[in-house]
Amino acid sequence: MGKLDGKVAIVTGSGRGIGAEIALKLAADGASVVVNDLDDGPAKATAAAIEAAGGRAVICAGSVTDDGFADRFVQTAVDSFGGLDIIVNNAGFTWDSVIQKLTDEQWDTILDVHLTAPFKILRAAQPVIAAAAKQAREAGEPIPCRKVVNISSVAGLGGNAGQANYAAAKAGVTGLTKALAKEWGRYNVTVNTVAFGLIKTRLTEASADGDSTIEVAGKEIKVGVNPALVATMEQMIPLGRAGTPTDAAGAVYLFCIPESDYVSAQTLVCGGGFMF
Repeated sequence: MGKLDGKVAIVTGSGRGIGAEIALKLAADGASVVVNDLDDGPAKATAAAIEAAGGRAVICAGSVTDDGFADRFVQTAVDSFGGLDIIVNNAGFTWDSVIQKLTDEQWDTILDVHLTAPFKILRAAQPVIAAAAKQAREAGEPIPCRKVVNISSVAGLGGNAGQANYAAAKAGVTGLTKALAKEWGRYNVTVNTVAFGLIKTRLTEASADGDSTIEVAGKEIKVGVNPALVATMEQMIPLGRAGTPTDAAGAVYLFCIPESDYVSAQTLVCGGGFMF
């Protein structure tokens, strides 16, 4: 018996990295998972890994910023597994520049993926969650505790040079979390944030020449942190190392299990003890 048996989870950006580890961890504890990625391939790989371990998963590929994506994502959970219990807004990437060089496109894109997309997914989920709570209430049954975990960053708490767009979006996630915790408490939903510190993923690992890029919606986006800078940053972390996607998934998991059913509107920093 897993702690999440019978639960249905949707996890954005779960074809790779942290998102994939979150999906795998939730599934390993009994949740059925809707896996999302920009592309079918990574999403299918995560779903296949879940199924190979005995879990249940379906995919809902596409960009979280696409028109209609939020409704499609939520409906996939309802159609495939009969409901929705856990929402993890994880998808994202960085597109950095100092403010005088930051374009409108960079600003709008990062705000869209990190803040507007979670808002739209949560808005799309509200009718499903409200109806489930009403059904339980009318049947005289306890309303099961449902979970929302929004992913932020230490950049959203303390800022970071060269990341005005990303820091603003992640700070906004905190406000969204706190507002929704107050709105959805009546449905017995906890809403929390996990703010990541330095986590080693394809978005933070860079070649020595600093030319690492990823492709997002046809654009080549420069990513990565210079290895020398990573080493310096790790010296500032009390645990002495960057985190792993498994570490990051563990922090999210804490907000998804029954032990956190009375914890809401909180931000948990997963950063190895790093403080600004």
